[in-house]
Amino acid sequence: MNSNLLVIIAASAVFYGTPILFAALGELITERSGVLNLGVEGMMLIGAVTGVWASQHVPGTSWFVVLASIVIGATAGGLVAALHAFLVITLRTNQTVSGLAITIFAGGLGLSSYFANVWNVAAKPASHPIRVLDVAGLADTPIIGPILFHQTILTYFSWLLVVVCTIYLFHTRIGMQLRAVGESPQTADAMGINVVKYRYIHTIIGGILAGVGGVYYSLAIVPTWVDGMTKGAGWIAIALVIFGFWRPDLTLAGAYLFGAMQSLSLTLKARNVHINGDILDALPFVMTIVVLVAVSSGWAHKRIGAPAALGQPYEREER
Repeated sequence: MNSNLLVIIAASAVFYGTPILFAALGELITERSGVLNLGVEGMMLIGAVTGVWASQHVPGTSWFVVLASIVIGATAGGLVAALHAFLVITLRTNQTVSGLAITIFAGGLGLSSYFANVWNVAAKPASHPIRVLDVAGLADTPIIGPILFHQTILTYFSWLLVVVCTIYLFHTRIGMQLRAVGESPQTADAMGINVVKYRYIHTIIGGILAGVGGVYYSLAIVPTWVDGMTKGAGWIAIALVIFGFWRPDLTLAGAYLFGAMQSLSLTLKARNVHINGDILDALPFVMTIVVLVAVSSGWAHKRIGAPAALGQPYEREER
C-alpha cells in the first residue's frame, strides 16, 4: 500500500517541500515588517555551502555535527540578510534592487560558488547528512507512515515553526506590533514602536530561515554541494508567500504543493513512467507564474493584499 504512487508523491511533497517552507516562512516574517527580500535564493545557497562545509569539518558525534551545520548555515543566511537590512533600512536603498543584488552577489555564480571552490566542498559528499527518521517505528504504517513518520528532524521542526509563527503573528502583542509596522510604519512609530528595530530583527530572522532551507538541500536532499543546487527555490518561496496570502498555514500547504511538483520527475522516473523531464521540472515555475497572476487580480488584491507598506523605505520624521 505504501508503494502506491499517490502515497509516494505525498511523502515526497513533504520531503522536498520542507526547504521551501523554511524559506517561505522567513520571507513571510520579513514581509510582515514591510521589507521585501528578493535575495532569498542567495541566502539559501550561502546556507547550503556553509552547511556542507561544516558537515565536513566540524568534529564530534553525528548529531552534534548536524546541529552545528544547521546553526552555521542559518547564521550565514542571517549575516547576508543583515547586509540586505542595512542597505534597505539604514541606507534606504531600493528593496528590489538590493534583493536582486544580494542574489547575484551570493548566488550560484557569486559568493557561494567562490566559497565552494576555495573550501573544495564538492570533492566529497557531506560527512554527516540529515537522515530521515522512523518515528516510534511507525514509518511502515499504511498510507500515513511514509508521509508523517518517515521524514527528517527539520521537517518536524518546520511544522512546529508554522504553529509558532501563527501564534506569534496573530495572537501576541509583538506580532500585532509587527503587522502594524508592515501596514503603516508612521502610525506604528507614533504608537512608540521602534520601526527600525522591528524591521532589522525580522529581516535577519528571514535570512536565518532561508539559510536553514539551504542546509536542507546540501545535507538532506543531495547531500553534497552542487553549484546553484537550490534551482530557483528561493523565487518559489517568495511566490509562496503571496500564494499563502501572508499566512503560515496556507504557506505550508503551498510548499507541499510545490514540493510535489519538484519531486514528480524523479518519482515517475523511479517507476519507469516516461514523461519529458524538462516539462515536469518546469512545472513549479509555471505554477509560480500562474499564482502570481491569479493573486494579482483585482478581487484577490482587494480581499487579501500584501502589507500596505511592503517595499517602502521608512524615514522617521523629526519631532
